[in-house]
Amino acid sequence: MGIASWIVVKALPVVPKAIVGRVARRYVAGEKLEDALAVVEQLAGEGAMATLDLLGEEVTERSKATAATDEYVQMLDAIAARSLPSNVSIKLTSLGLQVDADFCRDNVLRIVAAAARHGNFVRIDMEDHTTTDRTLAIYHDIFARHRNVGVVFQAYMRRTLADIAALPPAGANVRLCKGIYIEPRTVAWKGYETVRMNFLRALEKLLVPGVYVGIATHDEHLACGAVALVDRLKVPRERYEFQMLHGVDPELRRILIAGGHRLRENPEVATHVLKAMVGRARSGAASGGAGRIGSGSGS
Repeated sequence: MGIASWIVVKALPVVPKAIVGRVARRYVAGEKLEDALAVVEQLAGEGAMATLDLLGEEVTERSKATAATDEYVQMLDAIAARSLPSNVSIKLTSLGLQVDADFCRDNVLRIVAAAARHGNFVRIDMEDHTTTDRTLAIYHDIFARHRNVGVVFQAYMRRTLADIAALPPAGANVRLCKGIYIEPRTVAWKGYETVRMNFLRALEKLLVPGVYVGIATHDEHLACGAVALVDRLKVPRERYEFQMLHGVDPELRRILIAGGHRLRENPEVATHVLKAMVGRARSGAASGGAGRIGSGSGS
């Protein structure tokens, strides 16, 4: 968990619910599944797809991990019942990775199998570097049995290019983002422009062999560079999509969709809730709240 996300998670219980709710409304699809599905329907009307995520990380109790797994299965059933253009993203520490790796793998398998029954897809999110090896081990193990599962790579990690090289030879589906966790310099590139450079290098390394890529960025420079790469490599539209956080830069979302690019919003919201709360506090305004289910249009 990134330091900003950690602060939000620890601070939310003592922040008045009305304040948290007002701030988070922009970024979180809703406290209830029905609220989130309504947001997905709205995004679909704009020509965007979505991915849904239950907020919560670092679970250390089996019962809570099992409950989160049950909710994901229900979410996938509801998406299918409404024929919505949406998949789900999961964080392994919310599904028991810190309890037992085999237990976590079984939970992920339940979710992936539920998605497969509906012809849907599951994205395994990446967390901080202490979980990377275990996350990739579970991803590779499940991918060998189910192809409707993808993973996330973070451009600021020094290992990312090597992890791309180790992807399955066919059928891989990757979300590429900059990365938000506070990591030591020994494992992560630190310069802003350096991370940008590695993002575009990693993107090219993914696109050339035909990996499906969710290009997750709100950075205009990276969006421009990605469009240029797609054009230069003549990547067909069905081999990539742009991904953005729900509630962040909707104008860029509309610009990319108007340009003929597929777009999906993804649900990593805690950092943006924190920024919004701090900004409102500095201006003396009341701030707003958090919800349970994050959403994205389109990773």
